[in-house]
Amino acid sequence: MIRRCDDRDFELIWTIINDGAQAYKGIIPADRCTEPYMTQEKLRHEIDEGVVFWGYEETGSLVGVMGIQRVRDVTLIRHAYVLSSSQTRGVGARLLSQLRGLTNGLVLIGTWADAVWAIRFYERNGFQIVDGREKDRLLKMYWTIPERQMETSVVLADQRWRVLSEDT
Repeated sequence: MIRRCDDRDFELIWTIINDGAQAYKGIIPADRCTEPYMTQEKLRHEIDEGVVFWGYEETGSLVGVMGIQRVRDVTLIRHAYVLSSSQTRGVGARLLSQLRGLTNGLVLIGTWADAVWAIRFYERNGFQIVDGREKDRLLKMYWTIPERQMETSVVLADQRWRVLSEDT
């Protein structure tokens, strides 16, 4: 079952993010890596900034979360994580499909450039990497991240973005 998360899920969202983020150890540049990956304060800040989390439940427990955030004229998919014990079972794909169904506008996703498995996951689900100059423009326009993180990230766009880009 997929459901919108609320304040009662805060601790579990935080746990899932930090468990799922273990896959990034050794991938994220050392100067960007923190322990825990996301603090509770950072998670609270993200929620306060408009990230709405949705969760995937199995047998009554959340095993995956994914955030959606409306920023100006696009929707961002944010903080997509699945418990390591539940990965590779389609949880992320189901969450992504649900969140994409919540918007009829353009959808963008940012992730670490060296997280090849994450990029492949998004590509399998209809997203494509945007080129370097466009990536930088999008990161500056829609995300609030440090310059160093911009250097080590990619942006993926859905098909609607591609069609719009071709028209301009």
